[in-house]
Amino acid sequence: MKQTAVAAVVAGVSLERWIMDMVEAETSGRGLALRDLFRVLLALLVLIVALALAVGGFALLRLGGSAYYFVAGLAYAVLAVLVFRRHRRAAVASVAIFLATCVWALFDAPRFGYWELLPRLVVPALILMLSLWLCAGFPGVRPGARRRRNAGALAVFLALLATLVAAFFPHGAIVDPAAPAHDGGAARAGPDNPDDWAFYGRNAAGTRFAPYGQITPANVGRLQVAWTYRTGRRTTGAGAGVDENTPLQIGATLYSCTPENRVAAIDGDTGKPVWTFDPGAHTAEHVSCRGVGYYDIDRDASLDAAQKAAYTAQACRQRILVSSVDARLFALDAHTGALCPGFGENGYVDLKPHMGPTEQSKRYHPTSLPVVMGHLAVIGGWVRDIVDGEPSGVVRAFDVRDGSLAWAWDVGKPEGLAQPGEDFTLATPNVWTIPTYDHELNLVYLPTGNGPPDYWGGDRSAAKEKYGSAVVALDAATGKLRWAYQTVHHDVWDYDLPSQPVLYDIANAQGEKIPALIQTTKTGNIFVLDRRTGQPVTAVEERPVPTVPAAQGERLSPTQPFSVGMPVIGAEPLSERAMWGITPFDQLYCRIKFKDSHYQGAFTPPTERPYIEWPSLLGGMNWGGVSIDESRGLMFVNDMRMALRMSLVTREEAKRFKVSTDEVPGFMGTLRPQLAGPYGGVRIDILQSPLGVPCVTPPFGTMSAIDLKTRKLVWQVPLGTVQDTGPLGIKTHLPLPIGMPTLGGPTSTASGLVFFAGTQDYYLRALDAATGREVWKARLPVGAVAAPLVYRSPKTGKEYVVISAGGTSHSPDVGDYVIAYALPDGAGR
Repeated sequence: MKQTAVAAVVAGVSLERWIMDMVEAETSGRGLALRDLFRVLLALLVLIVALALAVGGFALLRLGGSAYYFVAGLAYAVLAVLVFRRHRRAAVASVAIFLATCVWALFDAPRFGYWELLPRLVVPALILMLSLWLCAGFPGVRPGARRRRNAGALAVFLALLATLVAAFFPHGAIVDPAAPAHDGGAARAGPDNPDDWAFYGRNAAGTRFAPYGQITPANVGRLQVAWTYRTGRRTTGAGAGVDENTPLQIGATLYSCTPENRVAAIDGDTGKPVWTFDPGAHTAEHVSCRGVGYYDIDRDASLDAAQKAAYTAQACRQRILVSSVDARLFALDAHTGALCPGFGENGYVDLKPHMGPTEQSKRYHPTSLPVVMGHLAVIGGWVRDIVDGEPSGVVRAFDVRDGSLAWAWDVGKPEGLAQPGEDFTLATPNVWTIPTYDHELNLVYLPTGNGPPDYWGGDRSAAKEKYGSAVVALDAATGKLRWAYQTVHHDVWDYDLPSQPVLYDIANAQGEKIPALIQTTKTGNIFVLDRRTGQPVTAVEERPVPTVPAAQGERLSPTQPFSVGMPVIGAEPLSERAMWGITPFDQLYCRIKFKDSHYQGAFTPPTERPYIEWPSLLGGMNWGGVSIDESRGLMFVNDMRMALRMSLVTREEAKRFKVSTDEVPGFMGTLRPQLAGPYGGVRIDILQSPLGVPCVTPPFGTMSAIDLKTRKLVWQVPLGTVQDTGPLGIKTHLPLPIGMPTLGGPTSTASGLVFFAGTQDYYLRALDAATGREVWKARLPVGAVAAPLVYRSPKTGKEYVVISAGGTSHSPDVGDYVIAYALPDGAGR
């Protein structure tokens, strides 16, 4: 970043020298002729600016928007004429327009900030600089006035140069200097924090916290690549998928999976493969493997001595469990990679029977991983959300020893439990993300989605209404319902719960320690519930929300729950003034789009008229989840901020589009099939300018730290640069830290670090847990959306940070890397 900023300064100084050369040559014939040419070009440029602002400004004015752009367009048209005619008042007019723009910008910007003022002032400042310089040479300008105009042009140039340099430094960070520091001792490995990373979130609670202190903020800058493993995954062709895998670590071995479920055991110190297994799994949509499950019969506290003794085989006493994208569950010997012969049929359980029209896993398959609960493993699944008759959203538990079905939670059945051999209820709320298991309470917590389809619910059943977008607690042994808490009523925004619930004990308002469950959401709300009862621990308010205008036949909920006792992340209401762009022109375009859309704030009703969904179905928070520093009581959560412009399309209008219900198309800018009531689809577009830049004011993604004792935001920093992205899909190669949309999740350590890689640029980063300051980053060969793994080798005592780098979502750069970083030998230990 510093090198780029220096290069910008050097280029700016060269331009300054060129301007001074022009000033010195202005009395020569060549200089005058060149200046005259520039005068005509500047007049033409200003006229083009004037026309764009006037035409766009008039359209905005007709929609009830700001009058500035139209007035500015007229003013610049006058300036263009004055410049062309070499009028001596041209410089005065230019200064007056710029000063008026400054006043407007200060009042119009939603806040006084770098990114807010940039599109409002940079182009006017460029016009001011050029007009002052050219007007200095107009006939009749006295020497003193000429010098003042040249000096003014130089001053504006230097201000623009400073603005350019400032773009290479972060803006918009939030830091609470009064946030209390936690002085508790660092958590250590032990019975409650084993050395193994045996679950997706490291421990059963899902806190994704590594209780180690070898790598610290002081020495993290010395991290270097220790080893790289190439998975051999398919990186081209349809259904190649996205690498979202966080490996497990058991002892000295890592267990990794590719999007198509090729599993590898990797030596944790060398990166060399111990064994690999390829199930030959393929499907068409949502191809991903976020991780695998691990089971050790010798450590299973849910079995008594007699049950353990009954298993006499030496093979598969420790096993790896995988739910595949072609809707199978299989078990492998953790030491050899061989299929477990006593599991299912030749090591496999087919998950498709009784599920409905799965189309050979095209319309249903697990996108989570088997969550081990003693000798049971719970599995949900992704279901397409196109028609009412989609496959079932049933959640099932299987015995990890033989693959037999233990229970099936089906909300369409009496008491929510399906009987063996019975078909499951179609189109019920599903669980596509990761459940969490509480061993002490013997409860499993399910974050649910909606019963299909997503965006119209005029005929939804009572079960869909009760259990959609909810946290559901089931008895882990029987599947019986204990409690349910809904985070969105009658969800027609696709606000399904995207992330694993996290278990962490916190104090309530009376100071009583409560076993809590923390659930992040796409709406930016964070719900904290008593995991015994489902009752809120922090304050939640039912607030009125708009219900009109509504879609045909729709019946919206008049209220929605808002979690007011916790910080809300990235959900500040939009306004015309909050629309952004790189220049005034794309900002004007965004303002027109905003004013021409239906928007009533949070939970704006879906309509046939284009409406804005904010936060969008992308988040807010998404599947990456959170990390909790258990030694400091800090929770870290990343988010994305991408508003969508959507509209419901009737079945008759949908006939104008080529729509296939066989495969969901890339839904941005297309018609996404939604066969519901009178509707045949929904148009979904990112609210962005023609340059492909989001219309919301940066940052587009952040990392936040929340003090779980005070429930206050400690810091929030923009995360990611445009180095590997840019307008019109062209990489800028500039490390401008604007803050980009994020996926994946963070991992924290007892030493005070937060590791994260889920940005749009190709870096693994380490942040200081106390301040959010970036203290280290490493360039990756491709992007990454997986959460980092941090572990300590039982053989060498060395601490490793591991990331699966397979490419970011929708990126053309795809890879097959698992990369481990460590301190050099002798450092930090």
